[in-house]
Formats: sequence, C-alpha cells, structure tokens
Amino acid sequence: MTVPAADLAGLPEHVQRLVTNAGRLPRMRTERPSATARRSAVLILFGEGPAGPDVLLIEKSPHLRSHAGQPAFPGGGADPGEEFPVGTALREAHEEAGVEPDGVRVLAVLPELFLGHSDNLVVPVVGWWDDPREVRTGDPREVARVARVPLADLVDPANRFRVRISTGYVGPAFGVAGMVVWGFTAGLLDSVLVAAGLDRPWDTTDVRPLATPAGGPEPARSRAAAPTDGDDAAPGVATRTVPGP
Repeated sequence: MTVPAADLAGLPEHVQRLVTNAGRLPRMRTERPSATARRSAVLILFGEGPAGPDVLLIEKSPHLRSHAGQPAFPGGGADPGEEFPVGTALREAHEEAGVEPDGVRVLAVLPELFLGHSDNLVVPVVGWWDDPREVRTGDPREVARVARVPLADLVDPANRFRVRISTGYVGPAFGVAGMVVWGFTAGLLDSVLVAAGLDRPWDTTDVRPLATPAGGPEPARSRAAAPTDGDDAAPGVATRTVPGP
C-alpha cells in the first residue's frame, strides 16, 4: 500500500524517497511463515523533532518475561476485529508511546516479515507525524521509555557497528539514545535508511560482543530481517552497553 503522490506534498525528501522505494527495499531474509503465526505490526514513525528529523523507538521494560529491555519500534499483535496492519500499528503506538492516531499520516505498508522464534508475522507500517506531541511511556510494566531518535545519530558512522552473540549471530547495530539497537529492529532500520537515501559508509569490520541476560533467550534459529550482505540476523533480545574496541 502507498498513498497518492499528492499526500506526500510537503514531506521531507528522505520520507518521499522511502515511500517511492517501499516496494523495493533491500531484500531481507525471512523464514517461511508457519500456519500458526500471529499477525503483528510495527509503526515506523518519522517526524520533525527538537533535534531535527527523527524516528520513534521504545525500550521495553526490563521486567518482561521475553525481550526485556529490547529497543524496538512500537508494535504488537493484532486484536480481533481491528483493521490490520494499520489499525494495529496505530493502536500499539498509542498504548506504548502516547501517539495520537489522528496525528499520524500513514504513508506505506512494507512487506511482511516472519519471526520464527516468536511465531510472529510482522508488517511494518510507515507513518509521518503530522501533529507530534510529547512522547510518554504507556504501561511501565511493558515500556521503560520512549525516544525520538534523530536520524543524524542513526546514520553517523560513529554510531554504527556490528554485534556478535554466543550463538554465532553477527548483525548490524546502532548505538543511539543510550541504547544498543540490533537484530530485527536494526535490520529493518538499516534497510529503511538505505531506501530513504540516508545511509552513509560505516566500518562493518567493527564487531563487538553483545551479552544477553543470564537465562535470557538467544536467537539461535531465527534468520529473520537479515540484510543480504551475508550477515545473519535475528530478533533482538535485552541488551546493554556494548563497549568499543
């Protein structure tokens, strides 16, 4: 799904390029969906923030049973009877980050991605924040904080590196807003930045060890959301600071 060209009037060039290229995003490997996959959606919400163009990310609560402390896009599973995926993405963004649905212009729906480790079929929805408000966390039992992350920080080569965990997974990561963004979210961000024409060369040889929580899940089987440059990928789990070399 894309919106008519007239609806893009006045939007930044990088957003218009992303919408134009929505059907031609860099390919991301994904498993074949299972018959039991739960339908889920995430909202990739761009806006003009205090520090310039930005995108909205959340950090999940450290007390969750799964994905504790994980940086992510707002999103979650579809509720019965709601419009999917747009209605799901907007509802979750409202519940998790206080985003008012009426203030979001939906621009595109990206190809679905299957996450085998959690049996979720995820559809990314791209939006523009026409009427941005102050972000807030929803239920603190689910969301620790919300951040409007400047795109300038995401594309800064100094904030780009790759991470490795004990399963052998190696994939792209971003060190922004006091978070280490990796796995599914980082892979999707990387592809979106390329499609928007914002990516800059960065040192892909900078690979840093990433510790997962004691007893926490490690994405040994999933290869979802992987760029086709040869990296493996998997949904992120809880992370903390990755020291530089």
